[in-house]
Amino acid sequence: MLRQLLFTLVLICALSLHVGCANEPVAKDGDTVKVHYTGTHEDGSEFDSSRGGEPLEFVLGKPGIIGGFQDAVRGMKAGEVKTVTFPPENAYGMPRPEMIHTYPLSELPDNIEPKVGESLTLTAQNGQMLQVTITELTDSTITLDANHPLAGKTLTFELELVEIIPPTDSAAEGQ
Repeated sequence: MLRQLLFTLVLICALSLHVGCANEPVAKDGDTVKVHYTGTHEDGSEFDSSRGGEPLEFVLGKPGIIGGFQDAVRGMKAGEVKTVTFPPENAYGMPRPEMIHTYPLSELPDNIEPKVGESLTLTAQNGQMLQVTITELTDSTITLDANHPLAGKTLTFELELVEIIPPTDSAAEGQ
């Protein structure tokens, strides 16, 4: 009798733990999430990480974070860690040739000493700030690339979902 009672208690505890796990919230569109990440290139070299600082915080499903990153976080539980690899199409896209332009070197302000690989911030005609990379220099020209520096690259991210903050009723009404 005692053995049967203990078995029943163990079974009830196991079931309650299983049900508790099933009820853990998962990240879904509209949730604010906090994610620690480390991004690496195909050769394993690190290009960015939130480790040692604050986790990246964003609203899942809103523009501003690369699609593959959002897809990877969607469905994760707080505390979960995973590693995902994104082809360029799910990261920063492929480089676009129309974003690369060559200009006469004489158009550069005198106080700038350009070097290949250097980044510059330019102001477009509409007032928008534009980050460009110097990709080529000759005696008379400078070539600037406005593509994202990670465009065309396959990227791997180690992700840790730190926190899920569900939308408040007032925030949900504004969506």
